[in-house]
Amino acid sequence: MTDPSPAAFDFLAVRGKRFLVMGVANKKSVAYRIALLLEQAGAEVVYSVRSEARRESLAKLLKDRRVLVCDVEDQGQIDALGAELAADDVPLAGLVHAIAFADYRDGIRPFHETRREAFLQAVDISCFSLTAVCNALKDQFAADASVVTIGISTTRMASESYGYMAPIKAALESSLAFLTKSFSRFSEVRFNAVSAGLLKTSASAGIPGYVDSYLYAEQVIPRGRALTTDEVASTAAFLLSPRSSGITAQRIVVDAGMSTNYFDAEVVKKVME
Repeated sequence: MTDPSPAAFDFLAVRGKRFLVMGVANKKSVAYRIALLLEQAGAEVVYSVRSEARRESLAKLLKDRRVLVCDVEDQGQIDALGAELAADDVPLAGLVHAIAFADYRDGIRPFHETRREAFLQAVDISCFSLTAVCNALKDQFAADASVVTIGISTTRMASESYGYMAPIKAALESSLAFLTKSFSRFSEVRFNAVSAGLLKTSASAGIPGYVDSYLYAEQVIPRGRALTTDEVASTAAFLLSPRSSGITAQRIVVDAGMSTNYFDAEVVKKVME
């Protein structure tokens, strides 16, 4: 039997389309793994990072790619990003919003001791930035563009290792319905989240206590293996593609079944002993 042509494997159907990917920090980033999948499928990826220093640090990793700078705490830079992409007169088929920040300089404190300035900064960067960027890009999006952000697998579990970020991720995921409704007045742009379980990334490694939670998750996951960044990226790539055209205002949980297995007999036995 002859092998099918390469075109037969173009499941994502994103070849020749342009996507903006925000949030690459290094080769372990979810954003970077999503971008690689898009590029492998023949899409054009434009990258946006938060600072000139970050762009310089990624020069080797993102060689020959277009890398823009946009600090989402600065509305002027968000507007400039929109203007620069508008000047190209090339529609955006999608946006990857993989941006999050929390100030853990004081370590993980009880939630009621959260500092106002730290919480509001994290809301601005990790949540409101999605709305601000989408507003700036509304005229650049293709009519059927897809926006994907990165959430967490549960915002109802009071995980001490994640500090005050769970309520902020909950707000981020809630905003998807409101963005979908707003944009439906003039387009079919879709907004979804990949709500990921615990991942081994450079960003997560900097959260006090996160590594222990990651190792615990590995025991609770039914298959006995931790969730991988590429598994999250694959789901995001699907949501960015026209193959997922019927999905909007949703959070897709990708946790390898962790949330079904918290009371695994062996894990409970270890705790009780």
